[in-house]
Amino acid sequence: MSITNEKRSSIFAEYGGSAKNTGSIEGQIALLTERINDISKHMQANKKDFSTQRGLMHLVGQRKRLLTYLSKHDLTGYRQLIEKLGIRK
Repeated sequence: MSITNEKRSSIFAEYGGSAKNTGSIEGQIALLTERINDISKHMQANKKDFSTQRGLMHLVGQRKRLLTYLSKHDLTGYRQLIEKLGIRK
């Protein structure tokens, strides 16, 4: 259920520019989206796991704050990222 180091580095390589660029906003949002998707699958099978639900809400809020920051500073990058990740409709 957790993200392996290889998966993490591939996410940062794809969205952050390089595998070493772990501070990029785009890479952090992509990593949070991957974690949110994994936890969402867990929550569908375990509906009464409230501690995991609380953690999921924390991750969603953190991703929302990063997306707000990105939209204020780089609107075209924001639009490209949400289209690429498919997180807005």
